[in-house]
Amino acid sequence: MRKNWIVVPALMILLLLPALSVAQGVDEILTPAAEEQLEEPDSWLDAPGAVTVQDKDNDAGDQLLVSFEQPLYTDGIFAYNVYRRIVGEENWNLVKVIPADDPREFIDGYDPEYPIEPGVLYEYRIASVTVDGEEYFGPVCEAGAVSAGEIYHTGKTRVLIASILFIVLIFYYFGKAQRGIKMYMRPIAGIEAIDEAIGRATEMGKPILYVPGISSIADVATIASLTILGRVAKKIAQYQTPLIVPNRDPIVFTVAEEVVKQAYLEAGRPDAFDPDSVFFLTTSQFAYVAGVNGIMMREKPATNFYLGMFYAESLLLAETGSLSGAIQIAGTDAVTQLPFFITTCDYTLIGEELYAASAYLGREPKQIGALKGQDACKAIIMGFITLALVFGIIDVVANTHILDWLRDLVASPIME
Repeated sequence: MRKNWIVVPALMILLLLPALSVAQGVDEILTPAAEEQLEEPDSWLDAPGAVTVQDKDNDAGDQLLVSFEQPLYTDGIFAYNVYRRIVGEENWNLVKVIPADDPREFIDGYDPEYPIEPGVLYEYRIASVTVDGEEYFGPVCEAGAVSAGEIYHTGKTRVLIASILFIVLIFYYFGKAQRGIKMYMRPIAGIEAIDEAIGRATEMGKPILYVPGISSIADVATIASLTILGRVAKKIAQYQTPLIVPNRDPIVFTVAEEVVKQAYLEAGRPDAFDPDSVFFLTTSQFAYVAGVNGIMMREKPATNFYLGMFYAESLLLAETGSLSGAIQIAGTDAVTQLPFFITTCDYTLIGEELYAASAYLGREPKQIGALKGQDACKAIIMGFITLALVFGIIDVVANTHILDWLRDLVASPIME
């Protein structure tokens, strides 16, 4: 009889062990969000868990790094809606929709309608969205950090080193140019042909047409063109050749008039300056082109300069000048217009050659120093590219892993 009293409780314990282990397993995998929603068995398995918020490094204080726990039950979840509000406010704002297959970590602050304000504490709540459109909300989580901007972007160290090197080289060549040391400058055909073009117009007794582009004074190409205009106008004043400068922009017209007047003054012939030689036509693009083309056909200039920013009208101008038989020198940094100028003009300044032209013509120490400093930086970059190419070939042929070593060196904490 005693044996039966011992056997029966033992059998009951053995039968209850699986149930106890299952209950213990469920207790171990429950998240805080799941424990709060145990009273709603139909939804707590679908709700996301707690949200973790960190301040993002190397930003202006307008971004936060947000992550959240995956729901226990993910079948049928289509996406996650991220809601955010300032602590103390009532309304939630939907700031992000994350597909279910994407990582549950994102950077908040990219949406311009809902920016992150530095020093402001936010609350987040994530909702699972099912295929049927139902939302199951996780717990309300207060951000553990506020966004703050950094003074220095540690990922820009390489850029800082390159900038310092560039500035040092420019000042080095500044000093050499100011000491009167002659430095080699690569000849550019379009710049060397300017004197020849002005001399040809003088011999023929015909005017020179100078078009400073059709952009505003805010364009860098326009500023470079006006600088070249001053050099050209000074030579024209010395040769006493008529000059025609039509303008599309009123401000460019005012600056161009002062530039030409100053050039005649520097040449010692202020009385030879004709106020009507620099004039304003119209702000309409193709009406301006029609006016300039009419000047070409009536005045028959011997030399045409097209220097500055140009758009769809470039071929119309250059083709008309070509038909009139003029020598044409063009220059622009508009890549889409360069083929038209190269085809129809005698000489073309390509890209940065337009900016270098003022240094070539004026020979001022600061401009020459800047030009030589840029050339030195380009030489250094070309040297690095050449070394990378050589090391790449050696790495492939001999399997020396040189590139891996260099990549680890550049990505070292010192460079970061």
